[in-house]
Amino acid sequence: MEMGYGVYVDPELESLVDRIHPPRVCIDNDSCQDCTLVKVDSANKHGVLLEMVQELTDLDLIISKSYICSDGRWFMDVFHVTDQSGNKITDKNLIRHIQQSICASRREKTQVKTTSLGKEITPRNLPMEHTTLEMTTVDKPGLLSEISAVLAELRCHVSAAVAWTHNTRAACIIHVEDDSNPGPIIDPHRVNRVQSHLSTVVNAHHNNSERRSVRLTTPVTGQTHTERRLHQLMMADKDYEESTYGPLIKRYDTVVTVENCREKGYSVLNVTSPDRPKLLFDTVCTLTDMQYVVFHATVSSKGSVAFQEYYIREKDGRTLNSEIQREAITRCIMAAVERRASHGLRLDVRSRNRSGLLSDVTRVFRENGLSIAMAEIGTRGEKAIGSFHVTDAHGHEVDPGMVEAVKKEIKRFGGMVIVGNGTSSNWSSRGSSSSNGVNEPRSSLGTLLWSQLERFSSKFQTLNS
Repeated sequence: MEMGYGVYVDPELESLVDRIHPPRVCIDNDSCQDCTLVKVDSANKHGVLLEMVQELTDLDLIISKSYICSDGRWFMDVFHVTDQSGNKITDKNLIRHIQQSICASRREKTQVKTTSLGKEITPRNLPMEHTTLEMTTVDKPGLLSEISAVLAELRCHVSAAVAWTHNTRAACIIHVEDDSNPGPIIDPHRVNRVQSHLSTVVNAHHNNSERRSVRLTTPVTGQTHTERRLHQLMMADKDYEESTYGPLIKRYDTVVTVENCREKGYSVLNVTSPDRPKLLFDTVCTLTDMQYVVFHATVSSKGSVAFQEYYIREKDGRTLNSEIQREAITRCIMAAVERRASHGLRLDVRSRNRSGLLSDVTRVFRENGLSIAMAEIGTRGEKAIGSFHVTDAHGHEVDPGMVEAVKKEIKRFGGMVIVGNGTSSNWSSRGSSSSNGVNEPRSSLGTLLWSQLERFSSKFQTLNS
């Protein structure tokens, strides 16, 4: 049995172990011709695998293979990674950043400017000057438009937002600032007023028996990673259950099996699915939040299919002995794989940042019969960019006439719409095997959003307001 997972461990002792046995991170560009090997040896603790995968994910690196071993108190892993163009990692600053930050408990809160990515890398979870809206609800056409309209009316400026839909459920995280006094909404009466108005809008789309949740939170130290938090919200909302609100449109072919390896004392989880970016992150994130420990794992891909194999136990060392446990992990892993799978046509919208912009964009979508299946919106200074995956109101493909009408309307208020490449789930056209890189809907508030913005900026002249 794995030592240390069933009992309390003093944080000071963990810190002492880290100091005595600091992690070793080796960046190897010689062993493979087509990728960089990131080799990590580290003192083991629950969640360390997720920290490492999350760090590589946030750097927009594509993981093509991974070999994981963490039996005992030591963690050893090898990640095969490339950049978004399929090249090895050669930027010295980026390599140094990976070495310094891949173990989150010891990373320095610094910024590194990389020449290859052309952007600043900043810690994802530092407190930010905004108030956060978290919402789960039944997926209904036009809901994001109504929510953003209420926020605009209440003079709440949306600085970033992410929305996912899966199995007729929807979850979103929206970062807002006080429009009249830039920064988080501090006045408790104003917070209550905003939350009350938003709850009214959400409740109007529900029957009394339907689940929904609306919550405003203020910045706190050590905020949960945005994409991990979305997984947590949707899992808490039970999006893994069979839909009772309408027909489920199956968009992914995912096979999950769970068996017990009795001679070794593990449960073996196998996941076969279409390959896509951030697949490894999504799977490991869900296993970690379900309190499972990964002892050994191999992740690879062949063509467009990804294969993941995990040797796991519960945190207290037990295997999955009941059918109920096996069914639960099967459903949750399938949901984790499928909820980020993009569907619909991707529209990238670029505009000058201003108050009420998201309300205007989503209103144009709604008025032209488009329903938002996934979205990511970000702002920086005077720039704003959003990536939307859209369908018609019935979840079907979008008519080209709808897109042209949307382009004209958004152009009238100084925006630009760029149609993405089909329904692929990458900002870049390159697929990623197991984990990461970049999701086309870009369902994280990651830095690639801004590297994509810089690509747009190099192609188009600055738009007038």
